[in-house]
Amino acid sequence: MTFRGLALGATVLALGLGPAAARDLTVVGWGGAGQAAQADILFGPFTEKTGHTLQQESWGGGYGIIKAKVDTGDINWDVVQVEADELELGCTDGIYEPLDWDAIGTRDQFAEGGASDCGAGTLTWAFALSWDGDKLDGTPTSWADMWDTERFPGKRGLRKGAKGSLEIALMADGVPAAEVYEVLATPEGVDRAFAKLDEIKSDVVWWESGAQVLQLLGAGEVVMTAAYDGRLKMAARDEKRNFQLTFNEALYATDSWVILKGTPMKDEAMQLVSFMSQPENLSKMPAVLPYGVPNTAAMEMLTPEAASELLTAPENFGSALAIDTWFWVDNIEALSARFNAWLAQS
Repeated sequence: MTFRGLALGATVLALGLGPAAARDLTVVGWGGAGQAAQADILFGPFTEKTGHTLQQESWGGGYGIIKAKVDTGDINWDVVQVEADELELGCTDGIYEPLDWDAIGTRDQFAEGGASDCGAGTLTWAFALSWDGDKLDGTPTSWADMWDTERFPGKRGLRKGAKGSLEIALMADGVPAAEVYEVLATPEGVDRAFAKLDEIKSDVVWWESGAQVLQLLGAGEVVMTAAYDGRLKMAARDEKRNFQLTFNEALYATDSWVILKGTPMKDEAMQLVSFMSQPENLSKMPAVLPYGVPNTAAMEMLTPEAASELLTAPENFGSALAIDTWFWVDNIEALSARFNAWLAQS
């Protein structure tokens, strides 16, 4: 995708004491503030508890990268944070180690889609309707409000791509979230989504990164936008901004930890995934990295106020739409080509 807001360039850090081994356990995340939070809450405490020296790297995603490592035997990564499509493809292709859920002991605590034979959920992110409460007159409540240019005049922000934009367009056109992919699976549904996008095409500022959307919103260049919930909440907290969002009709997916097949550090990697999957550890993340928690036991450890701020709170989850991974695996090429051609038209 890059339906993510935390991927920055590669970085390598060392955690732990003592001389570095020839091959340390290596964990790979999305970089930036998100991975810094994971280092504080998960990676550092793991090293303190186990004594395993832990090296970090970061990546920008791309299934071909990790598949090539396994196919060639050049496995210098052990535990990797992946998106839902990378998880499903890798599980199907057999490039991840099966997780020892009997030893981990938390599989039944995860919400649907949060735990699989080869993936352990770490965070659930949302792609939600967002705005600056200090600049917008009124409170939008659904994607239909993004199309209401009379009530909310000004530019809108959407991610530059078919994935996400087409679902949003259909929901704005009145398709219930539960029926979006059924409609989008038909030629008529695709036509309907593009026809809806036509209505506000001249009012849209298309953005390509999580950082860019916050800049547009903060500068007032857009009055409302689709944005990643965690990035928006972190900016609101750290920059003292009145950024707001609604989880109504939000798109969402869960990122997971996987272990690359054939790693010589399999036992240590399994220990790390187990540590990061315990509710007492996951429950500490939202205070620093405000994304949803896919482990229900961890959610129960949060205060009601803290839990209510996350997509994974029951009151926020009902109208949200899980991104259909296999729909996009099957259709991303064709729909992206059509989207790019549509965008190029005046």
